[in-house]
Amino acid sequence: MHGREFSELRAFVAVAEQRNFGRAAQKLGLVPSTMSQTIGGLEERLGVRLFNRTTRSVSLTDAGERLLARVQPALTELAAAIEDLNDFRDTPTGTLRLSISSIAAQTVLAPALRKFLEAYPAISLDVTVDDNESDIVGGRFDAGIRIGRRIAKDMQMLRVSEPSRLIAMASPAYLSNHCAPVSPTDLQRHACIRLRNNGRIVDWEFQKGQSKVDVSVNGPLTVDNMELMVRAALEGVGIGYAVEFHIADHIAAGRLIPLLLDWSVLRHSYYLYYSGRGHLPQPLNALIAFFRSSAASAGS
Repeated sequence: MHGREFSELRAFVAVAEQRNFGRAAQKLGLVPSTMSQTIGGLEERLGVRLFNRTTRSVSLTDAGERLLARVQPALTELAAAIEDLNDFRDTPTGTLRLSISSIAAQTVLAPALRKFLEAYPAISLDVTVDDNESDIVGGRFDAGIRIGRRIAKDMQMLRVSEPSRLIAMASPAYLSNHCAPVSPTDLQRHACIRLRNNGRIVDWEFQKGQSKVDVSVNGPLTVDNMELMVRAALEGVGIGYAVEFHIADHIAAGRLIPLLLDWSVLRHSYYLYYSGRGHLPQPLNALIAFFRSSAASAGS
């Protein structure tokens, strides 16, 4: 296989995975026009159309699906073969691809970035921030970081944050014009900021003693990003629902008021998760060791 053919197939797999030329180009460090020309050249050389393109979407043709089924495992195996060479190096080397929720990116990964990259200067991190429950194996990520209850049961998991409550909260401005809810069902009479995850509106969970309540809230704003929810709550748009340690500074400063704390006993932690099948890449082993060492240091 010539170098050009290999580059074309890498580009093809990237577009097939991302379903978007721009994101695929960014992933490979190319400009979108180059990506489009590369795919066009591959289709012309093969004599078949691999993608159906519209102004809004990109999808594989039947020929593209068949090619992807053969090429994707081969490229994955090539990457694994090269990664195996790390076993012969004293220092882990290579790119570590992570899929992380937006809150985990800010509260778990960001504080660790400098120390990790200083400890492992030959490792490059490629981070995708995504609040949907992405398939890290299908997306060819090495690992992800999310709340434990949203991780598939067949994944290996390592806790990387202390447990924290999910709580309802609102700004003083909002509460100056609305009576604070005294029970979870009161939320249905309030303007709430709804969160969409994987196309589904997330119910708010509460528990008091043995009583558990899931509330389907309503309101003027629905978002798919937790940071936007917090900002909207700060602006007085309505009541939000977030992990307590993420908004702790706003609560301490009085910018947000926690609500229904006697119903907010459910605790969640963030976990690093990855497939335990096969050989783990050395950069991933390094990240696992880093988080374990950090946890041990914090506990000592």
